[in-house]
Amino acid sequence: MNKLATYIFILCSLILNAGIASADGQLVGVVDMQKCIQTSSAGKRARAELEGAFNKKKKELQDQEASLKKQQEEFMKKAAALSDAAKKEQQAKFQEKVMKYQELVQKSQADIQKKEQEMSEPIIRKIREKVAEIARKRSFGLVLEKNDNIVIYTDGKTDITEDVLKALD
Repeated sequence: MNKLATYIFILCSLILNAGIASADGQLVGVVDMQKCIQTSSAGKRARAELEGAFNKKKKELQDQEASLKKQQEEFMKKAAALSDAAKKEQQAKFQEKVMKYQELVQKSQADIQKKEQEMSEPIIRKIREKVAEIARKRSFGLVLEKNDNIVIYTDGKTDITEDVLKALD
């Protein structure tokens, strides 16, 4: 309930501030950052590189998973002929392999996320620079992120997304 009240308060503050800014002759603009990232040439290159790295890792992990499944199937076939001590030993070795695999999956996910952040950071910085340039040229006193659930309506005249994309490419 407190989160909802906080969001409503922020939204009302923004609406009131936007009204005050417009009353002073300043305009409020919006930009779709996600669209800029996804459709700019730099964003497309970064996404392609990231997908390539992801697919390579995915293939490696799938191969390891298939190997583990095969090892498990072989163990199940041989389990009846093994002594209890041998079963426990092989199960322990297999569990260790599974844990290493799970650690590798987690590390791979973290690596991909880190790479995504490293690749998107300069793109976002460049987008922000272009947003600031365009906002100054068009006399916007404030530019909000369009997909942030803060902007409920825009008439399109204040949306500078396409201008930013042109400036980026």
